Formats: sequence, structure tokens, C-alpha cells
Amino acid sequence: MASGDWAQQQKMLSAAGLLVMGLDAKDKIEQLLDINPLIEAARASNVQLLTSQSIDQLLSLVSIDQLKSEESQNILKKAQVTLPTPDNPSPIGRVIAPISINEISPAPRPHGLSHYSLEDFPMLAKDIDSEIEIHFDITGNSVTEGKLSDIKSFFNSRLSQIRNLMIEGRSLPRRPISNAEAYRNRQRYSSNEYEITIVGLVSEPRWAKSGNLMFLLEDETTQIQCLLKPPTGANPLHAALDGLMNDDVVGVSGFFIGDRTDLFIISNIHFPPLPRRAKNTASIDESVSAAFLSDVHVGSKTFLEPQWEKMINWFKTDPLAKTIKYFVLSGDGVDGVGIYPGQDRHLAITDLFKQYGALATLLSDLPDWVDVIILPGNHDAVRPAEPQPALDPEVQQDYSDTVFVGNPCDFSLHGVRILSYHGKSIDDFVAGLRSVTYAKPEMAMRSMLERRHLAPSWGGKTPLSPEPEDSMVIGTIPDIFVTGHVHGQYVGDHKGTTIVHSSTWQDQTDYQRMLGFQPKPCILTVINLHTHASASIPFA
Repeated sequence: MASGDWAQQQKMLSAAGLLVMGLDAKDKIEQLLDINPLIEAARASNVQLLTSQSIDQLLSLVSIDQLKSEESQNILKKAQVTLPTPDNPSPIGRVIAPISINEISPAPRPHGLSHYSLEDFPMLAKDIDSEIEIHFDITGNSVTEGKLSDIKSFFNSRLSQIRNLMIEGRSLPRRPISNAEAYRNRQRYSSNEYEITIVGLVSEPRWAKSGNLMFLLEDETTQIQCLLKPPTGANPLHAALDGLMNDDVVGVSGFFIGDRTDLFIISNIHFPPLPRRAKNTASIDESVSAAFLSDVHVGSKTFLEPQWEKMINWFKTDPLAKTIKYFVLSGDGVDGVGIYPGQDRHLAITDLFKQYGALATLLSDLPDWVDVIILPGNHDAVRPAEPQPALDPEVQQDYSDTVFVGNPCDFSLHGVRILSYHGKSIDDFVAGLRSVTYAKPEMAMRSMLERRHLAPSWGGKTPLSPEPEDSMVIGTIPDIFVTGHVHGQYVGDHKGTTIVHSSTWQDQTDYQRMLGFQPKPCILTVINLHTHASASIPFA
């Protein structure tokens, strides 16, 4: 307010219920650039008459220089005192608590999804060529005949691979010995002063009435009965509390009870190493993005076609969409035929090839700068045993700008290592570990990484193909690990690996309704390959 604009100042003072007494008081007020701090101080001190003396007292609470500066009002709001009451000897009456300045925060996004910044997605996808490198794909490389010798080779391969990871990663306190040697010399290894370490495959894990975990540990030579007690103050994810999966490969350190028993008491349990690590990144000149989706289930009556059309429109108009170079579909692109009893009544398209044709049509609406990568899942027209080969060439002929790979597939996009797996074994992890539920599939994914294996349990809910080399072992830690299958959605980080559980495009099914499970459909997950920033885009 301009100095000397007394009429306006008087109007403001009158509106505040303040009366100015004397010319001296008027002159002092006219010298102020902003009288709001004076009014606030008078209100806080219960002053109604502004005399020359009372104005000096009020202005002593905030310096004149502050009152005449542009920041005077903010300073007064941050810390303000009042004049004392007549019976208070203190020169300061009371201190008013600082008044925080309200900051405008973004409105919450649908489904509680995190906010993202376009600055983290810096490059248009159409500006670069595709760069896809396949590291593992079972397609054309499956050689098993399903014989007993194949099964034996399969498990020996798993044990050898993961044991070597433990030894090379120094996750064992000493070099392991064979189970046969340990058992043969059990009299020597019968106290905690003579601990040994063995490595093997877990079988028949169970909790005893005492709460201890019992299981057999088998290597190439023999099996040993083991007992694992929960350590004091153990984390709920500790194996003694969370459990073990059938056919996990673990190391155990401990000793035998006495010299006439077969029971091995475990003092410590060891998993293969999973060190925290820095992610590989695409160069700044290749800082495009990849989008992840799974379980589209075209052909089902519960496929959400209007939301798909909404996504296609988003791809053609949204700035973030223009950064997406790759569209990864991690299995169950169609609902399939004959997957479960009574499926026909849930199908809108009952012909399998027409389902794949409809999926091809839907994907053809994506912009031409987007390359599609498709894996099979348990609803697709491939063998159910994992690892699964890519879709049949007869199916592939209807698709353009599409790369077909097996399940799982280990590949790189511009140097960023991605492990994509449909996720059928999540069913086994839910059944085997206390920490894993269908509502939190990311816990199963963390367990896979910690075990360095995608599907450890033979004879469970996940059919496995007994290849001479167990290719479900996670030999190289990925930068991005993606699954689907259970129709949830999650993005997070575990020890330097970005975990993506891809969303579905299918509404709640009758089976899910019976279980009380609510899916999270129609959420597209986008990861930038240079910044590793993520964005989750809802379309429902």
C-alpha cells in the first residue's frame, strides 16, 4: 500500500475494530508499507486503541525493517509474539505457534498409484531403432524326452548351478562337503564345536509341533534329516518362520545330535547370493521406455474392450505414450479353449484361432513406433510344461512388428537386462510360503530372486519340463523382473532389480469372486530404460 493513502488505511483499521488516537499515531501508521502485520499483532494482543505508545509497543514485536519489506507478512506469520497483560511482568505476553504455509499438493491418482514426471521420460520412441537381444529362449532348444535320466540330469543341473553360485558368491561360511561324507563322519560332527556345511535340495518341509521346521536335504549322494529352529528375534521372512519350497536349493551349517542319530541341527541356513547392485541403463541417446502388460484374455466375456480402446487413444495422444518403444505382453494374451472345465460358458469367442486373430487386431491399433514382444502363458496354445516355447508360427502370421519368445525369456533392450516370466509358479509360492498371498504377488517375485529360481517345486501346480539343464535358474540377476498371471499390479525395487507385476485386462472372474479376490485390471506399467523411472497408467 502506498505511503500516505490514509483513507484506505483507516478503512482497513476500522474494519479490524481498531481506533487511531492522535496525530502522532496517524503519522506512524502512514509510514508503514503494509499495515496487516500491525493489525495481526493488535488482534493477538487484544489491543483496540492505537496510540503512539501502543503502536511502538506493537511494532517492537516485529522490526520496522521487516514491516517495510516485501517479506514482512510471511515473517510475521512464521513467528509472532503478543503484548503482555497488565498483570504480567514479562515484556512478552505469549508466543503464538508458527503458522505453516499451506502448500498445494497434487491430487491423489486413481487406485493410489504414484505420481510421475515427464522429465524422467525424455526421448521419443520414433527417434531410434529397435535393439532387442535374446539371451535365453527355449524355443527350438528343448531336447528332453521325459525319461528318468532326464529328470535326474535336470535336478543335478539345478543343484550344481546354485551351489556354484553360493561358492563363487561366498555366501557359505566354509566349503561344503557331500551329504555322504557328512553322514559317514557324523560322530566327529556331533557338537557345535565341529560344525559343517552341506548343500542340497529340500524335500518334505513341515513344521513340527514344537514350531521348528523339519525337512530332508538331498544331494547327489544321500539325504539327511534337518531341523531348523527360529532364531531369537528372527525376521518373519526367515526360512524358519516363512517356510521352504519343495526342491529349493539351500545350504545349511550345523551338526548332528550325538553320534547315534541322523538328525542334523541347523545353526544357519544359506541361500544363493543376491547382492544389491546398480542397474544397467540405456544411454541418454536411447532413453526410450518399455510398457508391460499381461493376461489380456481376449475371447473371454470379461475382457475389458472399452478400456482397451481408451488405452489405444492414449497411445496416440499422450506425451508419455510417445516415449514407449516396446510393449511386453507376458503371457495369456487370449483366454484359450479347454483350459478348465466349463470354460465355454465364459467365452465370447469359442474358436482358438479367432481369439488370436482378435488379439492381433487389437495390437495392430498400437502406433507404428511400438514393437510388441509376446510370451505365452498357461492359457496359451503351447505345452503347459515350463519353460514354454513361443507361439506356433501358424498363429504368428497374423501379427506385424511383433517378436515372439518363450516363457520365461531373458532378453535385453538397449543394454537393460529383462527377465520376463508369466508367473504360474506364484501359485506354488502362495501354497508354500507364509509371506506370499495372491494380494501380494511381489512377495513371490522377491522369493524367486532370493532363491535364484523361478519355479523350484516339481510336482506342484506348475508343470516343469525336465531339460538336461535347468533353465529356470536365474543365473544372471536382471535389471527388470516382470511377471503376470495372478491379475494384480505392482512396481517396486528389490536389491537393485525393478520388480513389475503386470496388470490384467480382464474383469473379475467367477472363480476370483468365489475366492473374494479383487483384480487390479487395466493398469499399464511404463519403465524408462535410461532413468528407470516408472509410471502406472490406469484406464479403468
